[in-house]
Amino acid sequence: RCAVGQEHNQTVNAHAHTPMTLMRGYSENKTLQDWLFNSIFPFEGKMTGEDVYNGMMLGIAEQLRFGIVSTTDMYFKLEDMCRAAFETDTKFNICNGTTAFDEKDFCDNNAYRETEAVLKAYHGAKNGNILIDASIHAEYTSNPKVVKQVADYAKEKGLRVQIHLSETKQEHQECIDRHGKTPTAYFANLGLLDVPVTAAHGVWLTKEDMQILAQKGATVAHNPVSNLKLASGVCNAPALLDCGVNVALGTDGVASNNNLNLFEEMKLFAILHKGVQNNPLLITPAQTLYAATRAGFLAQGRTDSGLIAQGYKADLIVMDMNRPYYYPVHNMLHNVIYAGQGTDVCLTMVNGNVLYENGEYSTLDIEKVTYAATESTKRILNSL
Repeated sequence: RCAVGQEHNQTVNAHAHTPMTLMRGYSENKTLQDWLFNSIFPFEGKMTGEDVYNGMMLGIAEQLRFGIVSTTDMYFKLEDMCRAAFETDTKFNICNGTTAFDEKDFCDNNAYRETEAVLKAYHGAKNGNILIDASIHAEYTSNPKVVKQVADYAKEKGLRVQIHLSETKQEHQECIDRHGKTPTAYFANLGLLDVPVTAAHGVWLTKEDMQILAQKGATVAHNPVSNLKLASGVCNAPALLDCGVNVALGTDGVASNNNLNLFEEMKLFAILHKGVQNNPLLITPAQTLYAATRAGFLAQGRTDSGLIAQGYKADLIVMDMNRPYYYPVHNMLHNVIYAGQGTDVCLTMVNGNVLYENGEYSTLDIEKVTYAATESTKRILNSL
């Protein structure tokens, strides 16, 4: 056995929609807009709180199996998401991605009501394991009034914010057509970037956008597998890093990935930009490990996590490296990034608690979890 690294040996999923495990393989080979509006939203419209809980539990089991110790998550029915995180002793930054297709105030939005409820019941629960964020789903699913109100709400409550940002060329260009600004400039103008923001995707960011994000101290959650699968494009992570933007790694939802295996994201992150930009010097293994570990924790506001050092939370994973593809060892970090597999994880510890070890879970019944998730999916499909 061996830990991932001497300083960073725990992975963070910087952008996910964990309950979407119920949609694994459900809708494939579609553009983002078609996939989202004609497949995903109708399915989600049938999800009850128990369905969200069941999908969340399945996703938690999967993430622990792959060595993810903390996740930044955007979904809905937050009470049921928090209940799953609380019961399993896992770390989550949880938010409801606010959508607004009318002129109602944010305080009349269901996302506001859900956020208020879990702020009181779960924010800081389990020794800080569960944190609640504010959120705007995206520019194209909201309006300026609500964006400004969410920005003010986050400032008042001292919350971090999660958003989707410039994921597709269409989203990016239509925002310019509507507002005369890129999505980044639009959100900045409305004050949303005045609080710590995790912006998912960032595929179509301009140089000026990157400079704004760097100035504001925002994080870009890079989701290489999902962005390639949906043909959204490739986030220019090297340019973001050059600008000083904190770049972390995320899986996105299972419906567009189709798993929560951050080791796949790490290898792709380490090689994708070399190929796209014809430069083998881009993105080192050390940068990759940092993006998958410490960068994600910093995005979550967990400054006491992500390092193996005195005073830091006891989060770590252990990998079984007694496998042929780890030999010979010229550089173990290089072997982990380019050859390692998520299935090599044999132990996942969160806050000093071993939650997964050699196929066994300490805080969930995996057979019950997989059965419940399957039954939820069957019921939803029968109701569509």
